[in-house]
Amino acid sequence: MALHFELVTPARLVRSEDVHMVVVPGAEGEFGVLDGHAPFMSTIRDGALKVYKTENGAPEEIQVQGGFAEVSASGLTVLAEQVEG
Repeated sequence: MALHFELVTPARLVRSEDVHMVVVPGAEGEFGVLDGHAPFMSTIRDGALKVYKTENGAPEEIQVQGGFAEVSASGLTVLAEQVEG
């Protein structure tokens, strides 16, 4: 199974893909999201999203600034104020 991940800014959809796991820089600390994670919402702090496309692969880092993360039955959506790169 794969986690559906979307990264969105106010201006555009930055990424929409199926991945193994994403580590999010939450306001209260980093948290990892895999497929089947319990639903919740969190604010995010400035930092790096770590996107793991495969189980043993190296992460791709995407710098984000502010926003929210929502985990639902359909996957993980990160609504970032700004994305670098």
